[in-house]
Amino acid sequence: MNIELMGQQAKAAAYQLASLSAQDKNQLLMTIADKLNEKASEILAANQLDVADAVAQQLSPALIDRLTLTVERLADIANDVRKVCQLSDPIGQVVDGGQLDSGLKIERRRVPLGVVAIIYEARPNVTIDVATLCLKTGNAAILRGGKETYRTNTQTVNVIQQALAEHGLPSSAVQAIDDPDRKWVTQLLKLDKYVDMLIPRGGAGLHKLCREQSTIPVITGGIGVCHLYVDETMNNAEALKVIVNAKKQRPSACNSLETLLIHAAQLTTFLPSFIARMEQEGITLHIDPSLVSHPLFEDKNVAVATEEHYRDEWLSLDLNVKAVNNLQEAVAHIREYGTQHSDGILTESYQHAQEFVKQVDSAAVYVNASTRFTDGGQFGLGAEVAVSTQKLHARGPMGLEALTTYKWVCWGQNTLRR
Repeated sequence: MNIELMGQQAKAAAYQLASLSAQDKNQLLMTIADKLNEKASEILAANQLDVADAVAQQLSPALIDRLTLTVERLADIANDVRKVCQLSDPIGQVVDGGQLDSGLKIERRRVPLGVVAIIYEARPNVTIDVATLCLKTGNAAILRGGKETYRTNTQTVNVIQQALAEHGLPSSAVQAIDDPDRKWVTQLLKLDKYVDMLIPRGGAGLHKLCREQSTIPVITGGIGVCHLYVDETMNNAEALKVIVNAKKQRPSACNSLETLLIHAAQLTTFLPSFIARMEQEGITLHIDPSLVSHPLFEDKNVAVATEEHYRDEWLSLDLNVKAVNNLQEAVAHIREYGTQHSDGILTESYQHAQEFVKQVDSAAVYVNASTRFTDGGQFGLGAEVAVSTQKLHARGPMGLEALTTYKWVCWGQNTLRR
């Protein structure tokens, strides 16, 4: 494998992609979607082998869930590709501009980034999501999936490259590093001559590695220690519905609920129904040490939350629970332990909601809603490349516009500067 050559070929392909019309790109994406359906049996067979290896290696249930494709999940992925076709193409859009006193007319116009590299772990859907959004925006992609998914990724990249060939486009527009050796990641991180943006999607260790060693601009995100705060005004029955959805709808997702903060005034009225509902849903509670002596937790199957629990993702049917005395304490906890991903308040007070929104500095802040909505598809962006928790270039779910930059286009009539 020659990483340098992959970069050169990706750069050349990016120049070709940049000249495609919106119609050309949409036709390509429809072919990819159709081929995902046509080749479903081959993709699922490869995925079953990957899952079997993961089970044999006793990988975590959360990772195995992320890795697993089903007929329904693959069909949803193909439908997401079709939905991207329906989105407006940002390339060529004039963001702003005007006529200067000199007579020069200027436009700020959206253009592709060029080559985007993605390093991700056991998420086979990312292969399609990233390729789809990159192609829609005229970007070439270099993909490096986790070793747990190499068979699945190989099959899906083959499908994409077959579609590219049918449309007379180079297969190097979407390439995958399929060798699990970490040395290729190290080489990729130094490929700034050809790669314009690097997005790691994985654990904290991967993000740290990329931030410290990459010579390519890096966008990190996707680690979600997400919170909900139940304030003293919130209706208990309604709060339980949101909590269960945020925790259980898909526990292995980065936007699932990890820590519940409860106003101390709610404990007497809220805890009985809350504990009963969590037992019913099979959710294990990890309670703050300050709650251990609370009589309602006696003889209950609960654990004690530790400092590490508050800082890490559970990605499972486990939930931290802590009591706070006011909104300021809730915000302070989120600032200390959150990852600026998705955090929310459950309240019937408009004033409390507004104060929470102002004070919580996360990519997505929710009022009376599940954190599970932080997703490109749910936000109307189509498939997403990642969820950025940074503040420069892109923040939150990264859709089409996040894969563009802009250039200044200046029109003159033999105009001279004086």
